[in-house]
Amino acid sequence: MGLFRAKGVVYKPVENVNLGPDSDEFYLQANVKGFHFQFHLPSYTSLSIAMFSLFPVKRHSFAYSLNPGNNDSEITYSRLVSLCVSSSHGWISCQDFRLVSRVADFWNIPAVHFEEKQSDSQELNEQEVKHIDSGLSPSEQVQQAINCLPLPSEKIVNGLKPSFRRWKIMDYYKAYSSGEITPCMVHHFLAISFMKCSFPFLFEVSNVSPVTCAFIRNLKVYTAVFRKFLMLFPLAQVAEQLVTAIRESSSPPMDMAFFINYDAEDILRQAKESTRRYERGEPISALDGVPIAIKDEIDCSPYPTTGGTKWLHKFRSCKGDACCVMRLRSCGAVIIGKTNMHELGAGTSGINPHYGATRNPYNPGMISGGSSSGSAAVVAAGLCPVALGVDGGGSVRMPAALCGVVGFKPTFGRVPHSGVLPLNWTVGMVGVLAGTIEDAFIVSVYAAINGPLPFHETSAIPLPKVYFPLLQSTNSVSNVILARYGEWFSDCGDDIRTCCSQALHQLSEKFGWKTVDVTIPDIESMRLAHYLTIGSECTAALSSYLEKLDNAESGWDLRVALCVYGSFSSEEYIKAQKLRSRQMQFHRNIFTKADVIVTPTVGVTAYPIFDDALKTGELDYINGAALVRYQIAGNFLGLPALTVPVGYDKNGLPIGLQFIGRPWSEPTLIHIAYAMQLTLAILLVSAFQSTENHRFSMICSRKIKRRKPH
Repeated sequence: MGLFRAKGVVYKPVENVNLGPDSDEFYLQANVKGFHFQFHLPSYTSLSIAMFSLFPVKRHSFAYSLNPGNNDSEITYSRLVSLCVSSSHGWISCQDFRLVSRVADFWNIPAVHFEEKQSDSQELNEQEVKHIDSGLSPSEQVQQAINCLPLPSEKIVNGLKPSFRRWKIMDYYKAYSSGEITPCMVHHFLAISFMKCSFPFLFEVSNVSPVTCAFIRNLKVYTAVFRKFLMLFPLAQVAEQLVTAIRESSSPPMDMAFFINYDAEDILRQAKESTRRYERGEPISALDGVPIAIKDEIDCSPYPTTGGTKWLHKFRSCKGDACCVMRLRSCGAVIIGKTNMHELGAGTSGINPHYGATRNPYNPGMISGGSSSGSAAVVAAGLCPVALGVDGGGSVRMPAALCGVVGFKPTFGRVPHSGVLPLNWTVGMVGVLAGTIEDAFIVSVYAAINGPLPFHETSAIPLPKVYFPLLQSTNSVSNVILARYGEWFSDCGDDIRTCCSQALHQLSEKFGWKTVDVTIPDIESMRLAHYLTIGSECTAALSSYLEKLDNAESGWDLRVALCVYGSFSSEEYIKAQKLRSRQMQFHRNIFTKADVIVTPTVGVTAYPIFDDALKTGELDYINGAALVRYQIAGNFLGLPALTVPVGYDKNGLPIGLQFIGRPWSEPTLIHIAYAMQLTLAILLVSAFQSTENHRFSMICSRKIKRRKPH
């Protein structure tokens, strides 16, 4: 079967493409029907040869040409694929994976995704921002971020005071500062989050709808439960109980697989040091003592960096903390371990055959998404308010949406990449997963981990000035324009489309913001060019290791992925970058008419984990294509993007809405996402109140009927 076999279609010059709602550009859905690898092999040795063919697809989806205004400059892609999988020898070979092309003229490919430097908030037309001195330390920047937050309040909405929520960074800081708890005690508190998995009967909520039940189960405040466990476990046993809870949550029957590695002694050491600082009245910052988890794609002592594999750390040793981790430590954060991930980030499910499938806290039978699966799940479970991930193809935003948390991928180059596995150096970026927009802001690009590159790291991107969003003034942000590509926006499940449309409507109605219809051409071609780019960069980064690798040490899904990645040529890589330049021009034009592009975050909600995939891994390109559908611009074009939870599907699984901004426009993204969070907080509390009032009425009605005399 062939891919890229059909003759390509010549594209019009960028300036001749209509990006308005009346455009004649055709929206092409990803046609990956039948392209689904699941390795359900009862015995590797019993199966000698299994043939997998990449199924044929619509002509226009994978065969394409590029014509920048000159017929002599046409680029035609043609590809023929044949995959052979041999389990008896433990290898996979690719044969006859070729490219046919004719090129008369090469474009000038920019060294970065976007040529212009946006160094002034006025150029970006950003509202309610504050300039921050680039010479501030991470802890000083954190304090500046705190000063931009709105004053805390226990706001009563329609007579109902919220009584369930995740702990935020400022909750930890205030509790530590008041002496109510200490960083040492808080790790007892963290054990409770794990106990939710081990002893769910303590958290049961009955007689409510599945959606309300999921909402309560994942947002319920832990104070009362914390006191209950304090009676059960003496504080001297805190570390032991935390380790026990981690072990139990990672063992049958739960098998949540949040972490690849953790060190109880190191956690307790950090907590004791933080406790002493608070006792002296000298906390470093609001992050002092706050637990934060790190994806196992980022260097973090004393742990090896496995990248989700069983072999990478044998070839590449971790010699210290990545720059982003060092900056968190300099703020006093307590690093609680390395989180699980899809092996080498080569999939979207978060199913890892070596360290287990990270399960979704909303439903342990469902995927958490990948590749930053563990980081999303630990935040969703309430184990920590923030975790770091790496986003090369939606790997922060996808699991964030599936697990109902905030996922923030900054502009390419905003956060130093030093100490991060260089698997995709032009599309990957350290990102933040958090329970709230405020926590993502405090930890992310504008506070703890933002800053100049280390002295040994150079960049072709001139970093612009840093501006913080004044979140206490979000209500004053006016005239925001949201761009929406209708056909693309609607290419998702019914529950997602309805939920995201309603959220967008509520946001526009509350703040008076405008939504405009646009057309974004060649989205499917961009997805494929990104796939070629990320695959080529991954293979190049690992080439010296792959020569020494015993393929039996890798999951079957990774073997197939590496086989495909390794078939791409340097010529194809260069042509993919030309498509990148073309798409950047389209998006630049759209951003002259709108502040952000808004989409659902993923096309499907979390789907089931199949037992057969647990030992072999899974390449599900059907669901995978739906998950990455809205992710690519953020990575391929280096644009900042942020997902915020906006509701649930009929099964109580989270749904996310994504905002994509122009380069360096993180303040605007945070303002908009925070406005969305404020809007939905009122709606969710009101919905919960309505549900509870209805339930109370039904209970009273039943009681009255029972009391009625015969």
